[in-house]
Amino acid sequence: MNLKQIIMAATVVAAIGAEAAVAVSNVVCTQRYPWNGKVDIDYEVFADDPAADVWVYATGFDKDANVSMGVRAISGDGANAPVKPGKHRMTWDVTADYPGFNSTAFTVKMTALTGGAPYMIVDLSGGVDALSYPVSYLSSVPAGGWTDEYKTTKLVLRLIPPGTFMMGSPSDELGHNWASSYNAEDYHKVTITKPFYIGVFELTQKQWQLVMGDTPSGYKGDARPVEQVSYNKIRGSVNGAAWPTHNQVDANSFMGRLRSKVNMLFDLPTEAQWEYACRAGTATALNSGKNLKGTDKNCANMAEVGRYAGNTSDGKGGYSQHTKVGSYLENMWGLYDMHGNVAEWCLDWWVKNLGTSAKVDPKGATSGSYRLMRGGCWCDNNYAGYAAACRSAYRSYSYYANYTYPSNSNYFWGFRVCCLPAE
Repeated sequence: MNLKQIIMAATVVAAIGAEAAVAVSNVVCTQRYPWNGKVDIDYEVFADDPAADVWVYATGFDKDANVSMGVRAISGDGANAPVKPGKHRMTWDVTADYPGFNSTAFTVKMTALTGGAPYMIVDLSGGVDALSYPVSYLSSVPAGGWTDEYKTTKLVLRLIPPGTFMMGSPSDELGHNWASSYNAEDYHKVTITKPFYIGVFELTQKQWQLVMGDTPSGYKGDARPVEQVSYNKIRGSVNGAAWPTHNQVDANSFMGRLRSKVNMLFDLPTEAQWEYACRAGTATALNSGKNLKGTDKNCANMAEVGRYAGNTSDGKGGYSQHTKVGSYLENMWGLYDMHGNVAEWCLDWWVKNLGTSAKVDPKGATSGSYRLMRGGCWCDNNYAGYAAACRSAYRSYSYYANYTYPSNSNYFWGFRVCCLPAE
């Protein structure tokens, strides 16, 4: 690795739920010499309240590949706890996150926020009749891991820092433009300028039941992802169908009820937010840092990261359908099941081509006939669960945005909750 000491420009981001305006500046990134895989990051935090608790988040940026990188193996000031305004240092074990990583032009960007730790926890246990759902924050994954409590009666979201990535897939990626008559994976630079929270897991059946009071899924299991839920059921068919004209939702939709009881801007992710969160700094077909070994039902690398058509057999000649969320490897930002299990609704209208020009916070087309879906699924129907259809870049859509369940043609479509910064 060829890392030079670089003084970084200040990164100023509006705080989420903050009482004090905060910023981070004077960031200096220095590799250890002799090189041992670690980088020291010195930074200074400023706040209009000198006693403020400030959370800081580091994002690596590889100028060679033009992509942001997830930062996970960190220690020191701000690693798993807030810091006060002043000068601090954290250390990033780069090779622990990215073995063999090499770059000739590499920097680190810092983001400062107040108002919450990396994990937001929404307590849904009060159910449909609750006047509100309490919100709390965690600085790290609980010592016992994400138990069933966090997959059923509590909703866990992870804060995703701003960054830049290459959306789509290069022409030499195995599976590139899979089903190209319907979808293209135009390779282009995208910048996400605002932090956002996104579900660590796909929304589960119990969580849906607690908010909506019904159980639409065909294949039952409290900690399994909810399915047979339409875009309009999630956002509503009046206000909720108007994205991107505005971000309003119908009061009786899933997002409408969740917003009213938490008073935060919950929604589906945009297509760009979804892929950015899925990749977590990777540029490979899968967010494990690996590419496919095959495009069909025989791909060992895909079998590591999600439930797809190649690992659903129950050993009795049948299929076990989707599975409990969090059953496969997480990505660098601690998100599960971005590849497979159930396909996930996104906010955007579907268009075949996104183009190759650089974009900033894209909201998708202004109109259309279908809504976007991402993530692949477990199902062998129409190759939707093949490895090629579960890649980070794969795009699909549905014209069933307004169907009423039960409908056995929609049994592999679910979603992941996002919490957007206020606009």
